[in-house]
Amino acid sequence: MKTRIINKIKSKMKLYLDENQLVILDETLRNILKDYDLVETESEFTIKESKENSILLMNFLASKHVEGCSERTITYYHTTIAKMLESISKKIEFISTDDLRKYLADYRKVNGASKTTVDNIRRVLSSFFSWLEDEDYILKNPVRRIHKIKTKKVVKEVLSDEHFEVLRDNCDNIRDLAMIELLASTGIRVGELVNLNIDDVLFNERECVVLGKGDSERIVYFDAKTKIHLLKYLESRKDNNPALFVSFKKPFKRLGINGVERRIRELGNGANIKKVHPHKFRRTMATNAIDKGMPIEQVQKLLGHVQIDTTMQYAMVNQNNVKIAHRKFIG
Repeated sequence: MKTRIINKIKSKMKLYLDENQLVILDETLRNILKDYDLVETESEFTIKESKENSILLMNFLASKHVEGCSERTITYYHTTIAKMLESISKKIEFISTDDLRKYLADYRKVNGASKTTVDNIRRVLSSFFSWLEDEDYILKNPVRRIHKIKTKKVVKEVLSDEHFEVLRDNCDNIRDLAMIELLASTGIRVGELVNLNIDDVLFNERECVVLGKGDSERIVYFDAKTKIHLLKYLESRKDNNPALFVSFKKPFKRLGINGVERRIRELGNGANIKKVHPHKFRRTMATNAIDKGMPIEQVQKLLGHVQIDTTMQYAMVNQNNVKIAHRKFIG
């Protein structure tokens, strides 16, 4: 039995040790165990019973659901990890760093994926294998030695004042106008927008309570123009749905993320403005706030970011303002 146990341990460790180290491990185990009598039971000598890949994946997704991840995020995790497991075709405990490196390299080559896309996959896989390690399903996270992929920093566009005016003019109904004004004024996520109820909006205070990532509530604020458009929109409604934004046709269902994104894209196309989507309003709000002197910590609070580094990625300082500041403080 001792030999069988030693061989089982060596088999588990061969992915992480070279031949010399395995020999030393063998000798060490034999020296330690020689003075012991071992009795086999159903539960001894195992950390956790090996489970099928699909079961472990479902357990991981369940843990992310408990942590408060959105359904969209969980679906992305599911799709990304399932594709990797199907491609590598090994039991999870036998997947190595080299397997994952090859998978990422092949994925980029076959799909023509960008470095950013591949790094996003790496981060998802790292989260999965870290969870497996923490839960004692594997001994070591094989993604740990795959470093962050360096990506080119691209300055993302924001909406100009002219863009906003053209978008407003292109709205042919009060709902769409109220929607883009709320996005522009608050900088909320599209998922937060569609979850808003009428009761969440405090018109006297010009603020509303949104449920952000991780089920964390925060207060965001809107301007007088947004208040007027929202009130006009609500006055035009002839339904009893508690949702703030609903479809035009019966039974007047709550607008979903896809519906909002599609409508915003249509407004952008109609106004001949490229790449208009809800997130662009969020980035624009953050950029404008910083350009006008709002402290970055307050912008972080408005956007609902846990880390201030995330806020800095959203907000870009206007280059003209940099030039003016340089002349003021240095030149």
